[in-house]
Amino acid sequence: MNLVFLDRQTLAPSVSLRRPTFDHHWQEYAETAPEQVVQRLLHAEVAIVNKVKIGAAELAKLPALKLIALAATGSDNVDLAACRAAGVAVCNIRNYSKSAVPEHALSLMMALSRNLHAYRSSVADGRWQQAGQFCYFDYPVRDLKDMTLGLIGYGTIARDLERLVRALGMDVIVAARKGQPAEPGRQSFEHVLAEADVISLHCPLTADTHHLIGEQELAMMKPDALLINVGRGGLVDEEALLCALKEQRIGGAGFDVVSAEPPASNNPLMQALDCPNFILTPHIAWASQAAMQRLADQLVDNIEAFAAGREQNRLV
Repeated sequence: MNLVFLDRQTLAPSVSLRRPTFDHHWQEYAETAPEQVVQRLLHAEVAIVNKVKIGAAELAKLPALKLIALAATGSDNVDLAACRAAGVAVCNIRNYSKSAVPEHALSLMMALSRNLHAYRSSVADGRWQQAGQFCYFDYPVRDLKDMTLGLIGYGTIARDLERLVRALGMDVIVAARKGQPAEPGRQSFEHVLAEADVISLHCPLTADTHHLIGEQELAMMKPDALLINVGRGGLVDEEALLCALKEQRIGGAGFDVVSAEPPASNNPLMQALDCPNFILTPHIAWASQAAMQRLADQLVDNIEAFAAGREQNRLV
């Protein structure tokens, strides 16, 4: 069986990627441009991809392809309907980062609530010496204890974040889908935006969730509320967020994702880096060493299951 990994560099070099136990030929590329996809997969029966896009046009030229093994949970880079029509199976990775992503979200919340980024920068700029005393109070410092966290999206990662923040003494409220009435255990989307001190986004990016948080939703939030996004960049209208930060209509924001990655220099979130209450990390919430190794191990498990005729983590 011919296996081709199109974007191996999306996993750190330190991650051990074992080879499947069945007879196979393995080929991997650090990265693959869109115009190289068909050529590199021409004789492949298994395509391994993380972010490389495969759609109907590519599938039509790849009659040998039997499986697309995603080295990620998200599948928005693969046309699942086209795969189903072409008889190509698709599997993904599940629950590998259930510790890593919640911990990153919590780290952003802690850093913003205590203004660690702003204080570190001011110390580097000599502000402590200028203050003339043992401390100074240029930025507010807030405790997470007794704050309310509003969760938008309530899957495995959101539930693990809930467990972490409850240990700190935070209250947690969960939003119903936007435009839907509240249901048991959920509160209306608008109520959560208005009541939460911290909003954390944990939903997939779909046509319904694109720009889920825009100018109107930011206006509903408390003026000192924090917005955390470790989900997908397109969930938030980045221009609207930049305006809210610049005009001090939001307490702060911590993002690990951008609408286009890597972001262009003129992306609104890159411009927001001048704001002391904004933190942007390069989509590495998932990338603890332990999480990446679990991903790599499960990736090969999925491929071995397919070769053995078993369905495992199938999307198609």
